[in-house]
Amino acid sequence: QVQLLESGGGLVQAGGSLRLSCAASGLTFSNTGMGWFRQAPGKERESVGGISNNGRYTYYGESVKGRFTISRDNAKNTVSLQMNSLKPEDTAVYYCAASPRSYAIVSSLYTYWGQGTQVTVSS
Repeated sequence: QVQLLESGGGLVQAGGSLRLSCAASGLTFSNTGMGWFRQAPGKERESVGGISNNGRYTYYGESVKGRFTISRDNAKNTVSLQMNSLKPEDTAVYYCAASPRSYAIVSSLYTYWGQGTQVTVSS
């Protein structure tokens, strides 16, 4: 079955950086659009960004543009989220997701979800 396993979360001070990774299995990764989402306590899930199956196209949520970068390695079946200039408001559980489409922006197009990894940014 499809499994998505996030790693790399933790506690970081404001202004710092973290790199999240998501290892995928059970799917044809090179055909799969991948996305990152986050959810803070008491808030709705928010799209962080996504990347097309071949890595050619990316999109980012307005709140993270210019600070976060998504990349993928199809040889290793992994997608990464590099987070720089972190702010306390970036504190959330971050989820990796996979879409049967080669590129998906809307969260409803993502079929598979990881368990999430906590990112906490202290002020």
